Amino acid sequence: MYIYPDARSVVRDLSPDEPVILNRPHAAARAGRFFAEKFPGKALYAVKANPSPELIEVLWASGITHFDVASIAEVRTVRSLLPEATLCFMHPVKTASAIREAYFEHGVRTFSLDTMEELEKIVQATKTVDGTPAADLRLCVRLRVSSDYSELSLASKFGIDLADAAPLLQATRQVADWLGLCFHVGSQAMTPFAYVQALDRVRAAVAEAGVVIDIVDVGGGFPSIYPGMEPPPLEDYFAIIHRHFEALPIAYNAELWCEPGRALCAEYSSLVVKVEKRRGDELFINDGAYGALFDAAHVGWRFPVRLLTGEQSAGEQEFAFYGPTCDDADYMEGPFMLPSNVAAGDHIEIGMLGAYGCAMRTAFNGFGRGEVVKVADEPMASLYRGDRPDPRQSDNVVSLR
Repeated sequence: MYIYPDARSVVRDLSPDEPVILNRPHAAARAGRFFAEKFPGKALYAVKANPSPELIEVLWASGITHFDVASIAEVRTVRSLLPEATLCFMHPVKTASAIREAYFEHGVRTFSLDTMEELEKIVQATKTVDGTPAADLRLCVRLRVSSDYSELSLASKFGIDLADAAPLLQATRQVADWLGLCFHVGSQAMTPFAYVQALDRVRAAVAEAGVVIDIVDVGGGFPSIYPGMEPPPLEDYFAIIHRHFEALPIAYNAELWCEPGRALCAEYSSLVVKVEKRRGDELFINDGAYGALFDAAHVGWRFPVRLLTGEQSAGEQEFAFYGPTCDDADYMEGPFMLPSNVAAGDHIEIGMLGAYGCAMRTAFNGFGRGEVVKVADEPMASLYRGDRPDPRQSDNVVSLR
C-alpha cells in the first residue's frame, strides 16, 4: 500500500467525498515497544479497542505477545493471524461453546470470571470427552474496583464485590493451575492513584481468602491525550503499579499483567472528513455518531481537529458537528476548535481515533464507506515521542508509599 507523506497530501490526491481513515503503523509500533520495554510485567493488547489485523500484527512485531480477547470472534481473528500468540479470554461472561472452542481449538488457557456460575461453566466446558478436568487452567477472578479517577466508568457491569470475593477465590484456587486477580479502573484513568486504590482491594481480598495468587492483572485504563485531558507520563503509572504489586502478599514468582487498549492504538488512526454545510457554529460533516465519532456524540469526547484545506484565518472559534445521517442524535457538541472561516467543501482531520472510533463504524442510513490509507506523518498528539511538556504540577502522584 502506498504511504502518503501526510494528511494534506491525501486530500490533494483524492479530493475525497467520503471519509478517509488515515493509519499510522509507525505510531502503533512505537506504543507497542514502549509497553513491551517499560511496563514491569506482561502487556496484553485489549483487542476490542481496535481489531484491525494490520494493527495486531504491528503490535506483535513490536513485542506485544499476549492479547486480551473478549469474544470467540476475537479469539479466531488473533489466532489466525498469530499462531504463537498467548490469548487470554478476559470477558467474565462467556458461552460454554465459546469456552470449549477457545480451549480445545485455539489453545486458550487463561479465562476470567466473577461468579461461581462462570467458574463451573469453565470447568465443565474444558473437561475432556471422558470427563477429565483440565489441569492447566489459568483463571483470573475479576474484582470490582472504583472508576472515580477515570473518564469512563467500568465499575457497574463486571467484578465481584470485595465482601464476596473470598469464597470465589478459594473455589477457583481448587481448580486452577494458576490463580489470578484482575480488575479494571475504567477507561482513560487520569491519575496513577486509580491503580493504588484497586491494588489495595487486591491486598484485602488476598488476605481474607488466604490463597496463593500467581497473577495480578491491573487491566486497562491507561490513558492517551485529548483536548482537555493531559495525563501524567505513563512511566508514573508503571512505577506506582510496580511498587504496590511488589508489596502484595502473593507468590514470590507471581506475574504482573496489564491490558492496555486505548494507550496502544489511539495514535494509530485519524479521520479526514468533508464539511458539507455550515450553519453558524455548526458544521455538517460526512462522518458522525454512527461512524467513527460514536464517543464524540454519546459521551461528549473531544478529539483534536485541524483544517486541511482553505485559507486559514488567524482566529479560531468553537464548533459543533452534525453527522451525515437523518438522525438528530447524530450530533457532536464538542466544542471543536477550528479557524473561524471554515466553510462547506473544506476537509478536516479528526485525530486520535485509533481506539474504538474507527472500530465502531456502521453502515447506518447507507453511510460508513470510505478509503483506508497509510500516512507517514506524526499523530496529532503522542505520549511516546519524548517531546511532550511534563503536565505534572507536583510529584505527589509518584511519592505514595
